Amino acid sequence: MVQENAMTQTYDESAIQQLEGLEAVRKRPGMYIGDTSDGTGLHHMIFEVVDNAIDEALAGYCDDIVVTVHADNSVSVRDNGRGIPTGIKWDDKNEPKRSAAEIVMCVLHAGGKFNQNSYKVSGGLHGVGVSCVNALSKWLKLTIWRDGYKHVLEFSRGVPTLFDETWETPPGGGEPVHVRKMKVVGATQKRGTEVHWLADEEIFGTIEYHADQIAKRLRELSFLNNGVKIRFIDQRTGKEEDFAFSGGVKGFVQYLNRNKQPLHPTIFHASGAVTVPQDVGHEAEISIEVAMQWNDSFAEQVLCYTNNIPQPDGGTHLTGLRSAMTRVINKYLEANEIAKKAKVEITGDDMREGLTCVLSVKMPDPKFASQTKMKLVSSEARTAVEEVVGKALETFLLEHPNEAKAIVGKIVEAARAREAARKAREITRRKGVLDGVGLPGKLADCQEKDPAKSELFIVEGDSAGGSAKQGRDRRFQAILPLKGKILNVEKARFDKLLQSQEIATLITALGTGIGKADYKPEKLRYHRIILMSDADVDGAHIRTLLLTFFYRQMPELIERGHVYIAQPPLYKVKLGKTERYLKDDAELQQFLIELAAQEAELLPAPDAAPIRDETLLGLLRQWQRAQRIIDRHSALIDPTILQTILNHAIAIDLSNQENAVASAQRLQAVLGDQLRVLAAFDEERDQWSLRIERTEHGLIKRSLLDAELLESGDWQTVMHVAETTATLVQGEGEVRRGEKRQTVRHFADAVAWLMAEVERQIVKQRYKGLGEMNPEQLWETTMDPATRRLLKVQIEDAIAADEIFSTLMGDAVEPRREFIEANALFVRNLDV
Repeated sequence: MVQENAMTQTYDESAIQQLEGLEAVRKRPGMYIGDTSDGTGLHHMIFEVVDNAIDEALAGYCDDIVVTVHADNSVSVRDNGRGIPTGIKWDDKNEPKRSAAEIVMCVLHAGGKFNQNSYKVSGGLHGVGVSCVNALSKWLKLTIWRDGYKHVLEFSRGVPTLFDETWETPPGGGEPVHVRKMKVVGATQKRGTEVHWLADEEIFGTIEYHADQIAKRLRELSFLNNGVKIRFIDQRTGKEEDFAFSGGVKGFVQYLNRNKQPLHPTIFHASGAVTVPQDVGHEAEISIEVAMQWNDSFAEQVLCYTNNIPQPDGGTHLTGLRSAMTRVINKYLEANEIAKKAKVEITGDDMREGLTCVLSVKMPDPKFASQTKMKLVSSEARTAVEEVVGKALETFLLEHPNEAKAIVGKIVEAARAREAARKAREITRRKGVLDGVGLPGKLADCQEKDPAKSELFIVEGDSAGGSAKQGRDRRFQAILPLKGKILNVEKARFDKLLQSQEIATLITALGTGIGKADYKPEKLRYHRIILMSDADVDGAHIRTLLLTFFYRQMPELIERGHVYIAQPPLYKVKLGKTERYLKDDAELQQFLIELAAQEAELLPAPDAAPIRDETLLGLLRQWQRAQRIIDRHSALIDPTILQTILNHAIAIDLSNQENAVASAQRLQAVLGDQLRVLAAFDEERDQWSLRIERTEHGLIKRSLLDAELLESGDWQTVMHVAETTATLVQGEGEVRRGEKRQTVRHFADAVAWLMAEVERQIVKQRYKGLGEMNPEQLWETTMDPATRRLLKVQIEDAIAADEIFSTLMGDAVEPRREFIEANALFVRNLDV
């Protein structure tokens, strides 16, 4: 008989769990939205809601969509579609009876896309998208404008918190039953839906949205859906973009190639619909639209979409496209004996060098490899794409002989370059294992042989390389100094690349090989590749050249998270004999706050007990937190207003006209003639707000303080600090630090005086180069895993990344000049 100990758990029927409602989503969120730790799932929640709005556009009911990232990191998506149905769903499945909107938000696999009556084609298919967003949100507010009324529902982590309860008689008659309805908050002539949510930090940890990643998706949707205006507002930065692109996929290709040199002016464009068998006894109509244009670059850029949803992993539609291209182009080459005359063997890769292509497929009930829809697996899509593209491309090559000549010329050139690269690769291929000699420009290898534990620092110049070699931990840190600036691979073919000594050394050090035949990223010898260069112009250029090399030749290393940028400290602060390295301005301010609290005390009134030590430090930190929030919102709201509210703890209430007017009057009384504050009604959002007007040089600058801000976590933080500090100083207080003292009337005055005193006592040095540090400092600040900071290189917007590399590193001068002119005013701390 086995004796069970205290750690043994019985496995019986009590161990079987049944997750109810949205509990399964919170328990295993990765199954529904992707990774919750790297930002993928966080952004996927936005795209799920946007896709629902786009589905309304596909159905012909929506032409305006607004996506907003609010200053408190909440997100809202608003459309002018039909609005989610708000009536009670009468059936035998749920008690109490609920509105259709609540069912959509709270029940998995509930929606209007399981038949083709409401939506002929749609991106949302499984009925889990918006309910997952609800489940994974700290709070969510659903607003629907429909049938002449504005309806509201609110949720907390998927559980309804704001609704109306009443009794209603079923449509077929009988006894009244208990129903849960949406709350009606007013009449309106608008229609549409707004979903506003704050992602749950319990699920995602850090809530941080990347504007480029969101803009990429909205840009795609604007091209793929002619006639739909999409606005993106980032309240964190005050940036607003209108995406109203036209031209469909043809316009998309033109946009992608705008900073490149196209080889032929006429863009290949094909569209058509094919009816294919789908299920037993059923047929489906698949619409295909594709555009292609070759340019003089060496990279392929093919974007695939199904019902507006991108498939970065491709799928059957991409297979059909490539199959049709290979068949038709090979037929053309053979018919004209081009390959034979050129004495080259042409492969599919040669045909796609420099190709920019957008492929859009729209079909009912597409099948994807997962809920995140990264890969299309519907077999019928391949047949349809191959048929449409094959016929159209064959006709295009015959009817456009000049374009055909340019395309096949590029293909032959690519084949020759591939053969030249093969020969160059054979010449430059090293035999044996690297021996780790520490010669200038060569690798100083580490002792560790496990790639997962090894790091490679690519260092600018022999001087910094020497310091890095002396300061490193040779057990797991390898150093590769580079002499000068490496070859710009954006302008060079593969065979020229291999002739560069610095690049050949880098490739050998990495151990992955290079080129389609030899490149094996799994053989990478270091799982952390750290670019370490100076913070001046030359350092930035070298870093950009290296990033260009990795992005164009070894993108998998970036995608797998192996490439990092070292983040040396920006400041060294010295106070007496104490030195402190600080990463950036935010860390500098935090350190100054800590210094300000040392040997300081605040007397709120002449006879009051002093506030000092941890209590005073806590107040200063709260104040600093409120100041950061004000700075973040200053792009949208006049900062004087927010600072006045903080200093005087002025209560703002915008619930109705009377309270809004009273709030404006309270603010105006404190501000005097500085600004003008008026209560105003925002018809678009059906709510009251405060309009702030500032006159400068005869021009009036306007901003709005609205109810949305008052509901945010940022506002609650500011008001908490305001209420805590506004009554601290009564009449005339005094602040002391050491032997010095100052009379103050507000807590804000005390903070300003303390910070000024600290600034006078410290010696602050701003670093710009690694050469300014000795080996010990370089290790302590930039190389020691216990204290350093690394910036991971990620590709959030592949289109924007391709564009910026083409702009900065390509042959075309005009786009680069325009980029410099557009960004010159944003430069800070320029080193020349």
